[in-house]
Amino acid sequence: MTMLKHEQIEKSVGLLIVLTLLTVIWGGLLEIVPLFFQKSTTTPVEGTKPYDAVRLAGRDIYIREGCFLCHSQMIRPFRAETERYGHYSVAGEYVYDHPFQWGSKRTGPDLHRVGGRYSDEWQRAHLMNPRDVVPESNMPAFAFLAATKAKDSVGADIEKKMEIMRGYAKVRGIPTYSDEEIKGAKAAIGDKTEMDVLIAYLQGLGLALKNVK
Repeated sequence: MTMLKHEQIEKSVGLLIVLTLLTVIWGGLLEIVPLFFQKSTTTPVEGTKPYDAVRLAGRDIYIREGCFLCHSQMIRPFRAETERYGHYSVAGEYVYDHPFQWGSKRTGPDLHRVGGRYSDEWQRAHLMNPRDVVPESNMPAFAFLAATKAKDSVGADIEKKMEIMRGYAKVRGIPTYSDEEIKGAKAAIGDKTEMDVLIAYLQGLGLALKNVK
């Protein structure tokens, strides 16, 4: 009887689709919903703070230029990765990322612990012409970022972006921006170029757990 029912399900395309969807939905709920109530996935790691105006603008450049297509920001808990990049990534480090920049490909190295690993001057030279500092690099040059003021592009609506980010934070019950920080956002960006704010973003990545072994 059981075999007959199983055979009937497999022969009925519509029924098979419905039952498959119900199974996936139920399994997904069991896996995902509990994560919303786990403190380790909803509480910021000590030292993790909302992106300031400059770094938030830099993050927009990072997304706009598609850096996530070649660089991941998620170190897996394997020795081969922790030896190369540093402490593996934990959920509490991503509470201020909307959307996450985990990435799915590593044409270039993972960047989650790149903050402070190189000087600002190195980062600038690397962005101007990657092969000047990494001869074997196949990364394109981003020299044009030095020619555009951030306030004229990603910084033009920075206050609105920070208000949106504050909304996300309030929903999750985590620290967020003050009115003063939002009002002073454009002044903080000032005459910085797109390259300046991108470097500021990169230099702040992964610092909360960087020195943990």
